[in-house]
Amino acid sequence: MIITNKIGNEGLLDREKKLFLCSKHAPYSVYENVFSWVDSLTSDDCVICFNSSELEEEVMRALLVNEVPTILVVMNRFTDKYNVQIDRALDEQRMLILVLQRDEPRGAGLTPRLRNEFVLKMADHVICGYVNKNGSIFPLLARVNNVVYLEEENKWMAGEPSTPPIHLRWKVWEDKVLLRMFYEDMGLHAIKKRLNRTYLNVRTRIRAITLPVDVLKGREFEDFVLELFDLNVTNAYSLIEWRGDKTTGEISPVSNCYPDFVLEYKEGKYKKIFSVECKWRDHIPKRITTPLISPEQIARYQEYSIEMNQDVFIVLGVGGEPSMPEDLYVIPIDVFADVQAKPSLLKKYSRDKVDKWFAIEEFE
Repeated sequence: MIITNKIGNEGLLDREKKLFLCSKHAPYSVYENVFSWVDSLTSDDCVICFNSSELEEEVMRALLVNEVPTILVVMNRFTDKYNVQIDRALDEQRMLILVLQRDEPRGAGLTPRLRNEFVLKMADHVICGYVNKNGSIFPLLARVNNVVYLEEENKWMAGEPSTPPIHLRWKVWEDKVLLRMFYEDMGLHAIKKRLNRTYLNVRTRIRAITLPVDVLKGREFEDFVLELFDLNVTNAYSLIEWRGDKTTGEISPVSNCYPDFVLEYKEGKYKKIFSVECKWRDHIPKRITTPLISPEQIARYQEYSIEMNQDVFIVLGVGGEPSMPEDLYVIPIDVFADVQAKPSLLKKYSRDKVDKWFAIEEFE
């Protein structure tokens, strides 16, 4: 492992550091003890953490809200660029983000263990929130002496954990508070303390009234693609239709199967109407085992193209962020199945510059 980038206050590396480790899929029963430990910390402490599991990410948010100096370790690139609490912590010089990269790739499955071994050398103390005895953390920590297992420690608890009152329903003011705190990236612990509900109850409500992460990323990429048509500056392109996926239970409209955008291009006597489907992925493997678009959906787009007498294109973003991908491709629907089967064909449809305005020639 090597450090490829440092963002923030590098002086935190000189502090005495506690590393928070946690196995994935930690049960909610350990949350009370973990966050009681977080609340015991002060600005004199410094914690190294990851954000690769739900509990690790929530601990990072709680540390930032409590203004505890924090070192966040991420792999390959830092992606959470619009996190309100991270921005604030960086501005106030109480955070450092370390970006790691494998110096000797030896199989993706080893990356978490190699990362943990590398970061362990930086830490003076290790705090384990939850350990799965069948996971990779258990044998790793067996060789380490300076470990505190929060599952076994009760000294962080101020007496017995209180049982929040059971509410039959969420009130409107509670939803307003939850949404405001959620979109300010304050995290599960801060919301739980404010509303006096259980961690599981808060998590369930967040999932019920907010858009899933995948949906948000899809919308963000749609916004990026639409901006490249320069609708606000030139009169060449017009947006005829922008379809959003709408679903209630098992009921969804037929339009969910149609492309995202219908656009019209006019210049002099020339006129063209075409449709665009937007897809973003963080990476494209050399061998695609899960289709980006199913064969059934490709067939539906082709039927739509014939029925509406419109060309259909897939605008595919890869890497970076949905709001600014590293690579962008414009692929006619008739060849998408071939490209999906053989990703090396993508090069033919790559744009030389991701954020330049779309030219109509790209949709011919």
